Amino acid sequence: MKTIGFPRMHKETNERRDFLPAFFSILKKEKVQIFLEDGYGSALGYTKEDYLIKNNTIKFVSNKESYEKDIVVVLRSPEFEQIGYMRAGSTLLSMLHYPTRATRVEKLKEKGIFAVSMDSIRNDFLERIVVDYEGTSGNGINIAFTELAKCYKNTCIEEKKPIIVSIMGMGRVGLTAARLAGKYGNNKASEVILLEKTRGVLVNMLPRNITDDKKHMIDILKKTDILVDATTRNDASQYIVNNELLGYLKKHSIILDLTSDPYLTDIFPFQVKAIEGIPHGTLDKIVIYPGDNEYNIVPNISSTLNQRTVVSCNAWPGVNPKACMDLYGKQLIYILQNLIVYSASDFELYNNDYFNRAIYRGTIECFEESLNNYINEIADIVI
Repeated sequence: MKTIGFPRMHKETNERRDFLPAFFSILKKEKVQIFLEDGYGSALGYTKEDYLIKNNTIKFVSNKESYEKDIVVVLRSPEFEQIGYMRAGSTLLSMLHYPTRATRVEKLKEKGIFAVSMDSIRNDFLERIVVDYEGTSGNGINIAFTELAKCYKNTCIEEKKPIIVSIMGMGRVGLTAARLAGKYGNNKASEVILLEKTRGVLVNMLPRNITDDKKHMIDILKKTDILVDATTRNDASQYIVNNELLGYLKKHSIILDLTSDPYLTDIFPFQVKAIEGIPHGTLDKIVIYPGDNEYNIVPNISSTLNQRTVVSCNAWPGVNPKACMDLYGKQLIYILQNLIVYSASDFELYNNDYFNRAIYRGTIECFEESLNNYINEIADIVI
């Protein structure tokens, strides 16, 4: 019988996301022994009894013991110390973000772990299966409009003008942000203030042929009230908007960072934010004002000369943890059931089973195959 460990996340005080008791009720019929870290679900108000009522076979263990199982399931990636607890040949199901975490990929390979990255699990149309677009874009847009409303609240404005929201990135995160921006983020308190001071919302969607054009970007940024980064970059060592361009934003402008890309200076070339010099927010510190200490700890490879209020979080869905974990539980249950039944070698891209193929797309093997194909295509174009 396989064993599954569910560790807690200890990255920030406000990281409260654990799978809900109902999730473990569905696993009762599986031939598996479940181990939860002591205190699992307590940050959401659940007790041991809440979980045992749903599945009385659950056992509670230490953090280290929860990682020493055949399968480990934890939403955010473990630190290297916790990865070190895992056994060679075991499975890790987590948000691993391969494209922007090169050192993590190497650590997992070195340890011999079969990694399945939740953010890389995709259907046959290459759409993400485990994702909370509303939680990511919705939480970010709500907070950005809240901060903008604070700026407008005590400001004397003679001429009402539309709020300009400029969004970089035209995938689902960017498109969801655009839709919610048109509703002031469904933030009624902020909407009342902004309706009094402004005249609606205009949304600019900025494709790469615009963000690559400095002259056009200067014209756009001069008029922008909320600048949104919802991009996915093939090369995370390159800025999309450098710090010089941020100087053209209005003083009250808000920068909304919806990506999960941190600064990484332990790899070469260095990984940077798409917008140069902005801090990397967390669940404990989402809103960062000019002059805040977070600006002082931005790596000196980036200029922070031009500063604006930044709304950023490394785990946006975690702002509303119960809704987030209810959704993720529903999205992940079939994935986990397949990982329980099959071995790592059973997953392949051309398998007849839908979830088998989807899981394979979440592996390091598939990621590296895709990366090599991309590099070869670029080489062919250059030749």
